[in-house]
Amino acid sequence: MAVEVMARDTDYGAFVEKFILQPVPSPHPLPLSGLTFAIKDIINGENIHYGTPTNPCAPDRIPGGSSSGSAVAVGAKLVDFSLGTDTGGSVRVPASYCGIYGFRPSIGAVSTAGVIPMSQFFDTVGWFARDPKILKQVGHVLLESSDTPHVRPSQVIVAEDCVRLSSIPSGRTTQVLLKAVEKLFGGEIPLNVFSDAGHIIKNVILGDYVKDKVPSLKNFISEGNNDQETIPSLAALSRAMRLLQRYEIKKNHGDWMTTFKPEFGPGIHEQVWEAMRTSSDNIDACQYMRTELRAALTALLGDSGIFVYPTVQGPPPKLKMDAAAFEVDIAKAFRLLAIAGVSGFCQVSIPLGMYDNLPVSVSLVAKHGSDGFLLNLVSTLHDTLKEEIQVAERTSY
Repeated sequence: MAVEVMARDTDYGAFVEKFILQPVPSPHPLPLSGLTFAIKDIINGENIHYGTPTNPCAPDRIPGGSSSGSAVAVGAKLVDFSLGTDTGGSVRVPASYCGIYGFRPSIGAVSTAGVIPMSQFFDTVGWFARDPKILKQVGHVLLESSDTPHVRPSQVIVAEDCVRLSSIPSGRTTQVLLKAVEKLFGGEIPLNVFSDAGHIIKNVILGDYVKDKVPSLKNFISEGNNDQETIPSLAALSRAMRLLQRYEIKKNHGDWMTTFKPEFGPGIHEQVWEAMRTSSDNIDACQYMRTELRAALTALLGDSGIFVYPTVQGPPPKLKMDAAAFEVDIAKAFRLLAIAGVSGFCQVSIPLGMYDNLPVSVSLVAKHGSDGFLLNLVSTLHDTLKEEIQVAERTSY
């Protein structure tokens, strides 16, 4: 949930506390002057203690994870922007489910001082906005950076296997974005990333690339295969990420949890106590794999390349999902979320309107430290992308 700077009559269940911050006089123009905002309080979105914020796009669907209050506050137009945290996907997923922009910065790019840690390997402070210009303004403040020059992406790499994981037609996700890219920057789509270097848009089977270039990942690949793991290397990436997260949750909060035995809701309860049973086995292997992955993906992207793939594998799930089904859904989502999560790259979830009356999105991912470049690109794409979304929505019905 979140803390707001201005009181509202209808708050969609987004807030645990509201107050007004009086402006501090300044002799200089302030970059966020006049904007309202909300700040995350670390409470999971669908929970037994405080209720669930209402998804403004789809009231019968979940609004996302632990930053969902912040996402709802922006999606419901209660504030201009909001802050959240993203360890496993808690900015990117609520942004997708609530139909707004959500930015997860490169690991370490924004200070986490004062934030209750979950897993320092993955903890980031991210932010939400409806307007990409505001998303960019907030980014400049949090990143403590000057305006980055607008740079044409050297290549736009579509992760074809990740696109196929989505239950939403690619004509309403990646293809909408690619049409906007083509209009702005030109370039036809070749067969794969290694052909016709003159084209800006390229395709790659990311799972195969990761399997070949990150040999240490073999320690986490399951011998069996099932419909939840259609890309074994990305499922292994997800498995390693969750192992590291559970290890650090236990290290950070294990003593408190065993002493006070707090009550958790369905789904969360199972995850927390699974973390309590985690050992330090394979932690060093996870760390080595992270280093290999970052190097491999950095080499693939080059100086100013970006990945394109769906933020999540489908529309927001219905409220009060069965705990077992919830766990399956999380496992599927993590195959996509783990790519930026484990590599430490920056990622933005971009809203693409509605499909079957539910919000849809796509993500852009850039290499570590390219946050300013990615924010600029999103802002540059906005007007052209908006036109393509309108065309796609008209032809979907």
